[in-house]
Amino acid sequence: MENATLMDEYGYVSDGKVFLKGYLGNPDRQIGEVKRTEQEAIDYFKNRFNIASSKVEQLESDVEEAQNKGSYLTKLVQLRKKLLSFDGLGDFVPLLERLDKLEVVLEDLIKVNQEKNLEIKRALLDETRAVQVENDDWQAATDMLQEIKSKWIRTGPVDKEYQEEVEGTFQLLLDTFFQQRRDFFSELNRVIADRIERYTELIAKSDSLMRMYDLDEASRILRQVRSEWKDVGEIPVKRSAKLYKQFKRSNQRIMDKINRIRGIVTQPQENPLVTKQREMCREAEQLARSSDIIQASERAKTLLNQWKEIRLPPRVGDKNIAERFRSACDKIFELSYLARVISRKYPAFEIRTPQDQLNIKIREMEWLIKREKADLEVTIANAQNMPPDPEAERQVMGKINIQRRKITMKEKILEEYKIALTRI
Repeated sequence: MENATLMDEYGYVSDGKVFLKGYLGNPDRQIGEVKRTEQEAIDYFKNRFNIASSKVEQLESDVEEAQNKGSYLTKLVQLRKKLLSFDGLGDFVPLLERLDKLEVVLEDLIKVNQEKNLEIKRALLDETRAVQVENDDWQAATDMLQEIKSKWIRTGPVDKEYQEEVEGTFQLLLDTFFQQRRDFFSELNRVIADRIERYTELIAKSDSLMRMYDLDEASRILRQVRSEWKDVGEIPVKRSAKLYKQFKRSNQRIMDKINRIRGIVTQPQENPLVTKQREMCREAEQLARSSDIIQASERAKTLLNQWKEIRLPPRVGDKNIAERFRSACDKIFELSYLARVISRKYPAFEIRTPQDQLNIKIREMEWLIKREKADLEVTIANAQNMPPDPEAERQVMGKINIQRRKITMKEKILEEYKIALTRI
């Protein structure tokens, strides 16, 4: 400073170099060099001080507006470090003091938040310990733990004094749970494998009965095998269905052989629900020939609702019976609608000759078919202009299929009327 050629309140120029006066026990520090004139150099570094001041102001503003104020502590520490080495001329002490005050505020906030976070995480630890697996429902317990883990992650850090304790305890609880789950399913898979092996052995034992000549002994062993089959235990549904199908087929071959040798003729048993559907189909077909088609349609509605309530196992239902029933109901409803149209348009229809009645039915049915086809064309055109929507498309296709089915039935009835007309 003794060789200084230009002095400023916060710095000076010496030997063509710009120095910042020491503060807070720090020595004088070179911050730059004179490029043109000494005064310009001093002014340049005084202007740079404004940058440092604005950074402090910006940090204070950001903290004021932020919800998570504690997250700015690291930025504050970094800014203080930058200020201590910042190349500018000015009074850095007030800036550092402002940062010191802000640091105290942030540390207090962090301490409060950490205490709150510790309380939350200890409560989450209690929730984790309370998770129980009921009725081997590991998925439900896993879902509960995943929800707790999500809350844990969203909860901020705790004081370093407790950090290792709570994090370690939580991870240990999770590791213990998932290890127990792995052990459970490992044991379950072993049990299932043993059961599948046992089922396979019983199928092989059943197959071996085909080679026995002692029919009484074969029957006795078959009963024993069936009893053992029931005691094996549950396995996955798909595998169980496949194995049971093999077992049932093996049993049936043995029974067929025994009955054949003994001369016993057996009638295949039909599922009671299939029998009920068969009876309902016969009734519907009789209703379609009823003279009082209006009354028949009311009964058909009842039958249709009863049919929907029947829940048959897969591959048990008779598709032919179902198609016949649906066709009979369609015919009843179409005949009923035609009868209502005719009764409204032709009050004296009943006293007309059979030939006149048929001509009226043919004429009205042709008109209904024409109208139905026009409606179908509109529905198809609207469907083609619809925006992509799988659910809406499914509903529209269902409507189109119903309309087509109605047209097909009307055309079938019309053909029957025309044939009947030729026979008069």
